[in-house]
Amino acid sequence: MALWICLACGLEHADTAAPPPACEICSEERQFVPPTGQTWTTSERLESSGSVLREELVEPGLRRVTVTPRVGIGQHALLVQTSEGNLLWEPPGFISEAGVRLVRDLGGIAAVTGSHPHLMGAMVSWSQAFGGAPIYVAAADRAWTRRPDPAIVHWSGEANPLPGIRLVQCGGHFAGSSVLHWADGAEGRGVIFTGDTVFIGPDGRTVSAMRSYPNLLPLPEGAVGQILDRLEPLPYDRAYGSFGQVIESDARDVVRRSLARYITWLRGEVDDF
Repeated sequence: MALWICLACGLEHADTAAPPPACEICSEERQFVPPTGQTWTTSERLESSGSVLREELVEPGLRRVTVTPRVGIGQHALLVQTSEGNLLWEPPGFISEAGVRLVRDLGGIAAVTGSHPHLMGAMVSWSQAFGGAPIYVAAADRAWTRRPDPAIVHWSGEANPLPGIRLVQCGGHFAGSSVLHWADGAEGRGVIFTGDTVFIGPDGRTVSAMRSYPNLLPLPEGAVGQILDRLEPLPYDRAYGSFGQVIESDARDVVRRSLARYITWLRGEVDDF
């Protein structure tokens, strides 16, 4: 028996003797199966081939955890450190004893979550390594869970995994797509972790939102407007994406302007196309 990891998306699947015939996440229109076909691995195989977990300080109370070489989509996990415990955002698809020791030395994990099903990695293994820490999964996305577990907590609208940390369901990319708000981040000015709910551009001064990023499927105006509406009440000055992108300051204004521009194009209120 083995816990199979899809090499394309990095999502951990249930313990079975043989890998599933297909990854349901990658077979759906928002993701893709590579031209070389569906392939699988395990954390044990990855570790024996040289995969390692590393961490670095991002700002006080926030650590970035990455896997080298990249596994699956290759998201950068973020560990939010609080006086009430740590939250692991968008967990890696790879776990090892050395990686668990690394995270334990940083204070361990009291909760696990992510923005949407593509970036939940080996969420159950990370939870189990820390005593069954609660895993927050949006109820609207529960059907996409590939490895059910009693530690999974389904939520809708908003949830508070730890004091000062809030999950907000925005929809769009997935029905349950969310952002994480960290009130104490950015020296108390507030931080959001956007995942693929709001994708930070390479310039760190723009954002977008899509149904599928690899397949270039846009969102309708109503979905973009809903994201704007659900972010509006949050106080934040900085934003972190899932692949190292950062909006250092004025993130709230950047999100407003960028998504308003998106809606302008959806409406066809432009004349230079």
